[in-house]
Amino acid sequence: MRADIACNMIIVVAESYVLDTDVMVAALRSMWGASRQLLLAALDGQFEVLVSVPLMLEYEAVLTRPEQLVACGLRPSDVERVLDHVAAVATPVRFAFRWRPMLTDPDDDMVLETALNGNAGAIVTFNKRDFRPVAKSFHCAVILPGEALRRIRRFGP
Repeated sequence: MRADIACNMIIVVAESYVLDTDVMVAALRSMWGASRQLLLAALDGQFEVLVSVPLMLEYEAVLTRPEQLVACGLRPSDVERVLDHVAAVATPVRFAFRWRPMLTDPDDDMVLETALNGNAGAIVTFNKRDFRPVAKSFHCAVILPGEALRRIRRFGP
């Protein structure tokens, strides 16, 4: 959470997160998990979710795979509707700097680039091991969905 001072008043700015694709997959697969609750909190404006065009395209490509649709019990149009809602509330990030290749998975690089260019408070992922060494050198936390949810609930919108 960031605090900015303006006119002798402290204005609390909501935490900003980049959601890795694995979190989006989990959010659509399980209605009871932390990932689903985190996605709902993002849609409700309880924190700032950062996205980039490459990341949104990655979400769409992965979430509309036939095996994902079957596992989620959704149609492509359902996924499109969810992503439209995410895009409507998200803060778009444009890449001022390219950091590739930094990680072993090129898809992880786009998540990292979105976080770094958007000055994210954290990357939310189940893949902490691959992100942590690089994100730490850039002072960007790497946390699990449950931790992100606890932070949001602790500090509120």
